[in-house]
Amino acid sequence: MISTIFKEHRKFGKQIFLLAKNELIKTYKGAIIGPFWAVVKPAFTIFVYWFAFNTIRKGREISVYMGGNETFTTAFFTFMFIGIIPWFFIQDSILQGTKTLRNNRQFITKVKFPVSTILTYTGISRLYVHMMLMTIMYIFVLIVVGPSWYNLQFFFYCPLMFFFFLFLSWSTAPMAAFSKDFESLVVSVMAGIFWLSGIMYDSYDPKVFGEVGKFLMMLNPVNFFVNGYRNAFLYHRGFWVYKTELVIFLAEFLAVFLIGAFNYNRLRKKLPDVL
Repeated sequence: MISTIFKEHRKFGKQIFLLAKNELIKTYKGAIIGPFWAVVKPAFTIFVYWFAFNTIRKGREISVYMGGNETFTTAFFTFMFIGIIPWFFIQDSILQGTKTLRNNRQFITKVKFPVSTILTYTGISRLYVHMMLMTIMYIFVLIVVGPSWYNLQFFFYCPLMFFFFLFLSWSTAPMAAFSKDFESLVVSVMAGIFWLSGIMYDSYDPKVFGEVGKFLMMLNPVNFFVNGYRNAFLYHRGFWVYKTELVIFLAEFLAVFLIGAFNYNRLRKKLPDVL
């Protein structure tokens, strides 16, 4: 069943990247500033969160628990900014990935186009937007934090993040095509996922949740990527330092891949009739 997906991608490789580009153009078609809306909207969101939390917080800095008696103190804006950039990609990947098959039903009902490649090219279009935001964020990092060879860990975290949520969409998109209620459920839980991930606070600190709570936070893959980006660009720590979190995530990655491939192959032949 997995070989079927790989064959579809090998056969339609060029079309996937062309459609990803067209998807990005289509998304911002008619807007005066076009794709720059992909930057304006996150910038406004960042400003709102920064203003709100800067108002209710007693100080403008945050101390991050690094293990033992070691802490890392940095400006809250820097902490939030680096952590929220992967969230924008994750949020769009979950929400738009769930809606992808419904939004592109013409490829399923009118054209015999492999369903798995639809999920891939829409995911790549979101990756283009992420790279735009990453460029801005990295310029900020170079000015405020400074460069480090740990920054290269981006090439570890970003592909993992892309494929993890692509594999997740192999399950969520067909299920949403069968049930609008499932799509509504995903939209409803997104706010909860945001606040249960360490985007606005230090999820490593056992004083915040306790040791049990800290372990439970490790089960959240969003938390893995948020902390991963901070490890790469702010803390300058290697991903291998957090061995337990890494092992948990890799197990989740494999599970999402296998379950996604199973669900995709189980439901794909029924999609034309449903849509």
